[in-house]
Amino acid sequence: MGDTPEALTAIESMDSRVVVSFDWHEFACGCGAAFVNLGLTYPIYKLIFRQMLHGVGIGSAFDQLRHEGITYLYRGIFPPLAQKTVSLSIMFGVYDGTRRMLVEGFHMNNYAAKIISGLTAGTFEGALLPFERVQTLLADSKFHHHFKNTPEAFRYVMTNHGFLELYRGMVPVLIRNGPSNAAFFVLREEANTRIPNDASLASRTMQEFIAGAVIGASLSTIFYPMNVIKVSMQSEMGHKREKMWTVCQRIYHERGGRISYFFRGCGFNAFRSFMSWGVMNTAYEKIKELIT
Repeated sequence: MGDTPEALTAIESMDSRVVVSFDWHEFACGCGAAFVNLGLTYPIYKLIFRQMLHGVGIGSAFDQLRHEGITYLYRGIFPPLAQKTVSLSIMFGVYDGTRRMLVEGFHMNNYAAKIISGLTAGTFEGALLPFERVQTLLADSKFHHHFKNTPEAFRYVMTNHGFLELYRGMVPVLIRNGPSNAAFFVLREEANTRIPNDASLASRTMQEFIAGAVIGASLSTIFYPMNVIKVSMQSEMGHKREKMWTVCQRIYHERGGRISYFFRGCGFNAFRSFMSWGVMNTAYEKIKELIT
């Protein structure tokens, strides 16, 4: 049975709303915010990564990096730089477009639309897992002699272990991305509504920084064990894949049977996340003011 003219008009109208709902400004702001942030915080990430991987204190992790020298300090920065700029672009762009489509096109409750949009953006970000995978290999000292840089790492993994090896650790990443994105946007927008419209530039900037910092650090702490599991899964290459629960049990037993060891490095990670999300939230808002 053919579509009626009224139905075709409704479909065309809905298609128009879907296309218009995605705003390039949101993608650009997310990309710029990630670039500013990562240039400042990558060395801190390296310290946290070593704590995650080896279960050591911050002093031991710092000694490892100091012993390896400045040459290796920014080794592996290209994958997270590429991944984060695209990831934050997707995070803000897909979230904003999906939310407006659900609210304006389907008249969905605003909070439900925010949650679904956050989950959608987080799932889309999962496609960028190969960058996290290669970043893990480059940051792990046991692979220093396998490849010198990012292109070599990608080529080595693809040639010797195949494309799917780049997606090792996908499950904890999806568990981390979707819920944390949804919570971040809901809390961030609630915080933004409480910033007075007549606040000075300095006051508004400080409040934007604090809002992003507190929300980001809190969520990063809650989902920190997912990163520990992901790093453990991705520190292996070529071996049979383990299920996430199997990896959880292995980490638990290897680290003395204490849940607290899943949070080793969490304190410093919370500090990094506080600075990182504070910078990103502020940079996002300022870039948006410049280009819109």
